[in-house]
Amino acid sequence: MFGDFLRRLTAPQPDPLHEDDARLALAALLVRVARTDDDYAQAEIQRIDRILSTRYGLDAEAAATLRTKAEQVEAQAPDTVRFTRAIKDVVAYEDRRAVVEALWSVVLADGARDDAEDAALRLVANLLGVNDVDSAMARHKAEKAQGADPK
Repeated sequence: MFGDFLRRLTAPQPDPLHEDDARLALAALLVRVARTDDDYAQAEIQRIDRILSTRYGLDAEAAATLRTKAEQVEAQAPDTVRFTRAIKDVVAYEDRRAVVEALWSVVLADGARDDAEDAALRLVANLLGVNDVDSAMARHKAEKAQGADPK
């Protein structure tokens, strides 16, 4: 199931993603960034679930199920470059900018920002085609929300 999804996502000319596939792809990207520092913390898992719940109107169980599927996709997905480029090709800019904010929110969820996560976010934002100004604004927004939303 996931192999077919990944083949469609990374095809040379991917078709626009159906809503469920887009949710899975973006959830897998959240997981990938959370795993960047080799510490997939419970706070990050909970943040991903909250993001998925809020973004897609899911209850807690459905959000956790989507995240679990995303964890499996992320583990099988090709390198981040191909994965994010595939998403860029099928997801509108405004949605990609919102994804960068969500990614920053996940990075900040465990209360520790490290160099690997910063580098991953710079790379991912760039590969998603989100410009530096919008990425920085997304980070500031996530930092501000983090102050109001303790882990």
